Amino acid sequence: MTAGRPVPTQDDVLAYFDTLSNWGRWGDDDELGTLNLITGDVRVAAARAVRHGRSVSCAWEVAVPEEMERTTTACPCAADMPGAENMPAPGFRNDRSWGFSTERLAITFHGNTVTHLDSPCHIFWDGTMYNGRPHALVDAATGSAWAAVTAAANGIITRGVLLDIAGAREVPWLEPGQGVCPDDLEEAERRQGVRVRSGDAVLLRTGQGRARHENGPAGGFTQAGWHASCLPWLHERQVALIGADTPQDVQPSGYDDVLMPVHAVSLVAMGLWMLDNCDLEACAATAAELGQWDFHLTVAPVRLAGTSGSPVNPIATF
Repeated sequence: MTAGRPVPTQDDVLAYFDTLSNWGRWGDDDELGTLNLITGDVRVAAARAVRHGRSVSCAWEVAVPEEMERTTTACPCAADMPGAENMPAPGFRNDRSWGFSTERLAITFHGNTVTHLDSPCHIFWDGTMYNGRPHALVDAATGSAWAAVTAAANGIITRGVLLDIAGAREVPWLEPGQGVCPDDLEEAERRQGVRVRSGDAVLLRTGQGRARHENGPAGGFTQAGWHASCLPWLHERQVALIGADTPQDVQPSGYDDVLMPVHAVSLVAMGLWMLDNCDLEACAATAAELGQWDFHLTVAPVRLAGTSGSPVNPIATF
């Protein structure tokens, strides 16, 4: 962390569950949390950030077999498919030119490598989810009946702001265990000539994407990322969504009793949705080339019923 504001104590961080809480702010039945800050006016303003017509992905390709189990069936000739003789369509029975391939996929997207969206039901604190709902609403068979990723079925479309902390510190990447504090965020704003405003998505570049491109995925649980001291800043600026090129929280967090304070306070108290494990290198290169650090951001989660998140491909359009 850089010098500046005092580092919050563990008691300060635990108090964030109350002082930064959005429970009831948008009604007792609200499951969207901070996505409520993305109003129609915010979306219209976000569209104005498209000034060059260039779009880039902010996601990693999902690797096989490391991150995804895939079973592929290739049928060069549909007429040879088992059961083709019983198909009502003549093409299956007679056309020997028509073929196809199909897949069955299995993926565990939560973790440290796959780019994914976290919905509020992903984390519990003292057995409770966002807006005071009990963890018992998550069932092993049917998933979550509260604040699942399907709450964002209409997509997340807003202005994105990339804050390049590695660039501001003039290093290729932050080292594992280095935290980002509010002074870093404001220095990046100053250098880049941009200011985070209500309803924005803030994407944090630590440079971990560059390190991963050059050296492969990092092992272990030590990583750069948001320090818990950023939580009041995110609440004050009314940020709708945060992302990072790491799994968000700096690790170790510095707090013995709060393993992942950014995840816990954001998802449980604030209802602040998260994009974990983004690849922000192309986004940062494009922003630097164009001299434009804000953009139109589109995130469309798969409508997986009762699920605590979704693999996603966030698209930044400049």
